[in-house]
Amino acid sequence: MATKDAALHALVEPVVTAMGFELWGIDHLSQGKHSRLVIYIDHPDGVNVDDCADISRQVSALLDVEDPIHGEYRLEVSSPGMDRPLYTLNHFSRYRGHEVALKLRVPFEGRRKFQGLLAGVEGDEVLLQLDGEEYCFPVDSIDQARVVPHFED
Repeated sequence: MATKDAALHALVEPVVTAMGFELWGIDHLSQGKHSRLVIYIDHPDGVNVDDCADISRQVSALLDVEDPIHGEYRLEVSSPGMDRPLYTLNHFSRYRGHEVALKLRVPFEGRRKFQGLLAGVEGDEVLLQLDGEEYCFPVDSIDQARVVPHFED
């Protein structure tokens, strides 16, 4: 987790937790002059639009006071969804046995994108099985990771 994201996480997490939700993760996406701050929340009973609106109001007030982001940005609060992003080793452990898509920070064996079965976590490495082989990626080498949803007919 980048230092800026870690600072935002530390600032926002107590508010989200106090409201009875888990802070799943934060994405701060720069888009020219404007940027988006996406806060993903989760709950065992699910997340609805009212939950997102309530947390958005509380977090927005906190961010207005603390002002951790320079410039304009749009705040979005959302459920991580079925194609949820994975940020931490704990997230990877929780989704062992699911198909995931990874994008690495730098190429490995000439490629940055991998998709396969999440075999688990060993130390600080994520184990991914694909094409009959197992790959170990240090969690810090992963730029993005998402669960690949499967739908039944």
